[in-house]
Amino acid sequence: MATATSNPQTAGQWYRAVGNVANLSTPIGVLVSILGRARLRRGPRGLLLAEGYRLPFPVAGAFTIGNVIITKHSWAALTQRFPELAAHEERHTWQYLYCGGLPYYLAYTACTGWSMIRTGDRASANFFERQAGLAAGGYTERPRLGIRAGVAAQMSILRSMPSRLADRFR
Repeated sequence: MATATSNPQTAGQWYRAVGNVANLSTPIGVLVSILGRARLRRGPRGLLLAEGYRLPFPVAGAFTIGNVIITKHSWAALTQRFPELAAHEERHTWQYLYCGGLPYYLAYTACTGWSMIRTGDRASANFFERQAGLAAGGYTERPRLGIRAGVAAQMSILRSMPSRLADRFR
């Protein structure tokens, strides 16, 4: 994906831009960028790019909220390392649209939990990450675990965590 700045160029891109403003995901993405003290700029295909995000959560090379793609890095450095990352994140912008905005968080969280149980990582069996393209997002696909083995592995991780949450599972 080119990184030239542009307004939406196609009817679909306009639909996505307007829809993600209407479902509040893009305004929330702008707010999160501001709270994280990131520099916002217009990106390709009607997207907004936020660089220099400073908050510790979420732990990701880049993440998307509505039509806003956010990273703690510079886009030049990030796309040099992962040339398909912008296309991967743009696919997430469409997911926000078809999930109606904020319900995306619930669905994504559920899919992340499922992926953790099935593979031990947050992306390999996550419907949304698979649809956006695992390799394009910089993920390595991990093999599936049986559900019983996956639950046991996650419980073991929780038990080893020095937190009150983990103590509830003991």
